[in-house]
Amino acid sequence: MENLFVYVMFFVGLIIIIKGGNWFVDAAVWIAITTGVPNILVGATIVSLATTLPEFFVSTIAVVEGYSEMAIGNAIGSTICNIGLVLGLCAFISPIQVRRKFFSIKGFMMIFSLLCFYYFANDKVLTKIEGFMLILFLIIYIIINVFEFNNADTSNSFKKHHNIGCYNIFINIAKFVVGAFAVIIGAKLLVDNGVRIANILHIPKQVVSLTLIALGTSLPELVTSITATIKGHQGISVGNIIGANVLNITMVLGASSIISNKGLMISIRNIEIFNKTLVNVPQTLILDIPMSFLLMCILVLCGTFRRKVDRKHGLLIFVLYIAYIAILGLISF
Repeated sequence: MENLFVYVMFFVGLIIIIKGGNWFVDAAVWIAITTGVPNILVGATIVSLATTLPEFFVSTIAVVEGYSEMAIGNAIGSTICNIGLVLGLCAFISPIQVRRKFFSIKGFMMIFSLLCFYYFANDKVLTKIEGFMLILFLIIYIIINVFEFNNADTSNSFKKHHNIGCYNIFINIAKFVVGAFAVIIGAKLLVDNGVRIANILHIPKQVVSLTLIALGTSLPELVTSITATIKGHQGISVGNIIGANVLNITMVLGASSIISNKGLMISIRNIEIFNKTLVNVPQTLILDIPMSFLLMCILVLCGTFRRKVDRKHGLLIFVLYIAYIAILGLISF
């Protein structure tokens, strides 16, 4: 019964963090537009930053509680889930056409941010200075986003948020505060009960964060992207995925390393596979980041040279994601 309660509270945390995140995003956009923030900045920064709030709080809370492996697992796991599951399914539903110019620039920036993290973490720790460097990269990415939105027709993108009145002001401020609070509470429940689930199943906490937590915090992107794909707005799903991945690597991991006392430590563990024991394996460096890199390369190369991600490549990406989950299960149970 006690174990059942742990699983129930974990999924309660998922529901709270997803609902709170939706409220926060809606209210943040409404408040920004109402107070005169240009559409360019709303589309290029506020929406992207707000939708990454669940991953941000899950990782930072994990670091504060001493679980740096969960912080890294959540961020890297989300990049894998965003491409392998979300984009793979979207492309399989309907081939995704992309605008090569901006897609290529932002896509290669996504890959470069991951390579930067790999380089920084190769000594088994992401220091505070390296975290600040990732934040600097985030600022550069946002500036490029602003230029892209400036060249696009965004005049009608957020018109629906201009309905101003005392009732709307009260509702949106309440949604902003309650949404932010709900995300924090949901993140706390995910981390605490994720640790308990790892102990119950006798698996590393990192694996729980790479799978269950990463999937949970990626659900908003999954719903948004599939909805956009069904409605014929596939470009939105690609933009959401690339933006979310860059923010997971730069903002989430950067901030996590900054608030950590000794930086963000890369966990090392023993892995048993086929009756053999591999000692002191840095799973993040030899499995998780390479898988994320592989999926990113398939996505960016397809978009750059073929100007689309078709069904067969969507299926390939999805199969690779399933294979990765299977490998995690093989080395964890």
